[in-house]
Amino acid sequence: MPPSPWHHQRNANVADDIDFDIKGQELQFVEIELDPGESAIAEAGAFVWKDASVEMTTVFGDGSGEQGGGFMGKLLGAGKRLITGESLFTTVFTNTGQGKARVAFASPTPGSILPLNLGQLGGQLICQKDSFLAAARGVSIGIHFQKRMMTGLFGGEGFIMQKLEGDGWVFVQMGGTLVERELQPGEELHIDTGCLAAYTPDVDFDLVMAGGVKSVLFGGEGLFFARLRGPGKVWIQSLPFSRLAGRMMQAAAGQGGNQGEGSLLGGLGDLIGGNR
Repeated sequence: MPPSPWHHQRNANVADDIDFDIKGQELQFVEIELDPGESAIAEAGAFVWKDASVEMTTVFGDGSGEQGGGFMGKLLGAGKRLITGESLFTTVFTNTGQGKARVAFASPTPGSILPLNLGQLGGQLICQKDSFLAAARGVSIGIHFQKRMMTGLFGGEGFIMQKLEGDGWVFVQMGGTLVERELQPGEELHIDTGCLAAYTPDVDFDLVMAGGVKSVLFGGEGLFFARLRGPGKVWIQSLPFSRLAGRMMQAAAGQGGNQGEGSLLGGLGDLIGGNR
């Protein structure tokens, strides 16, 4: 069987240089191969299976060993993870055997698992606050605050984001279909704040108004969208989990079988069904 498009061969890094393979299409999981002594870290609840020689331990923070300061330093690192929507704890999976061993992690929602080598991206990636899935040991997970006043006041999903740092492999989960865009210097892209999955730190990020008053009142979109200006890389997700959850809640609240998505059709459905 030929390797998947996301099959990795090793090279020398400071972080553990893990081998991996991405399995599946819409409901993916990543299978990581560890040499003796190598470790991978993962978000709580991502684990699927492991070989018996892979030992599982739970630590405060991201397990990168870079927090310093003893217990208080680890507690600070764990607090940063909590702010970005992750758990206080990270699970570390270490190969304690003599040969190669494997461990697998799955995304909790339909979509894509994107493997990225931070060493090839300048050592840093900014991504949505709940998108971290797993990484090689040595990658640190922190907070990225948008600095502009307008973003801080109105950014919503785009205000507090995750900052992944290091030179190893990270695996981030994206909802729906994933698109990568390479922006040239000065090139601009406008994206719904929830659909902005990740970008490299050299990209200039800000918020701009999403049209006039009529667009806000009747268009069904938000007040602002993200404006990204190159140079740099941007990743876009077609179905952020917040949008999927919102649609599911709308459907559950309707409870009728004759309703359309539009408010007028939904109202007519209520009248015809005798719900009003």
